[in-house]
Amino acid sequence: MKAFAVAVKEFRQIVRDRRTLLILLFVPAFFLLLYGYALNFDIRNIPLAVQDNDRSSASREVISAFVNSGYFELVQDLPRDLDIDAVLNRGEARAVLVIPGGFGRDAATGRPTAVQVLISGDNANTATTVMAYAVGLVSALSARYELQARPGSQQGSPQGPLLSAETRVWYNPELRSTLFLVPGLIAYIAMLTAVVSTALSIVREKEVGTMEQVRMSPVGPLAYVIGKTIPYFVVSLASAIGIVALSMLLFDLPMRGSWLMLFLAISIFLVGALAFGVLISTLAETQQVAFQLALLTSYLPTLMLSGFIFPISSMPPVLQAITYAVPARYFLIALRAIVLKGVGLAVFWQDLVALVIFAGIVLSLASLRLKREWAVGR
Repeated sequence: MKAFAVAVKEFRQIVRDRRTLLILLFVPAFFLLLYGYALNFDIRNIPLAVQDNDRSSASREVISAFVNSGYFELVQDLPRDLDIDAVLNRGEARAVLVIPGGFGRDAATGRPTAVQVLISGDNANTATTVMAYAVGLVSALSARYELQARPGSQQGSPQGPLLSAETRVWYNPELRSTLFLVPGLIAYIAMLTAVVSTALSIVREKEVGTMEQVRMSPVGPLAYVIGKTIPYFVVSLASAIGIVALSMLLFDLPMRGSWLMLFLAISIFLVGALAFGVLISTLAETQQVAFQLALLTSYLPTLMLSGFIFPISSMPPVLQAITYAVPARYFLIALRAIVLKGVGLAVFWQDLVALVIFAGIVLSLASLRLKREWAVGR
């Protein structure tokens, strides 16, 4: 009952503080829109220059395949004698497609032929992606030419690749980076808003002096912590579910799993995040310090060490060990398993257990720290 009384009081405080309510409800949606559209690993509209030395219908088909793919944008049609290196050096194009003379004749008769793609490598990541796009497009055209050549020419039958790689992508066959980024954004936004909101809420009472009245009341530290976190849990949970729904509407995020499992995973994650905010509030005496601590301990680990953007397997062993203390790591595994894979609890129950352990440890530490503060204050 004491915790319930604190929760009612905190609900009233949230309703009165319109700015805090605005931050909790609308800032997450703003972050989703900002980062959902800004962070995108798909590369589009790559400036492409073409040197067509054949000028045949087959060469035009190759050029059309590049341009119509949506990845490349034709910016220059280079004459035969132009220095291609100069085009790349000036940055006028990131890739140059060179089609040799006699390409159309060789393609029609089933003879081996090739096109050359020159790529600017000043940005290694972009160059790797451009190369993959070009190889995929040429491979698709090659398969089409082989099918056309084999019925009428014996030369085409043995000329398929001696070694080929067949790739299949599950859960995201189109390799849309949005489906990779949005679950990470949900974890990032939920963690940041939950930690900051609770940390600032308790520190605010220290600054205005109402914490002294709470210390003298019969409310214990644990009941106070629970009562403080209940209102923000309700608001943060509604905000997180709203982010998921908004992601489904704006970014075509699938929902292949159970809504109940999603609700459970978000709830456990938020309990730990809110408790962590309470723990920060016991270490800070001003809202400015609390905000900085919240950003330092929740923003950076969630962004860098959770697998949100950078794969954990590619990190140094020391950083890989540190990631086990980052709750967003486990939440992301569970979230992607539910939303993208549609698997059951048997696949990610260990991650939920890790979140429960984290929430229990942080909640206990926050209660002990608060109990010690109250004992000193009295």
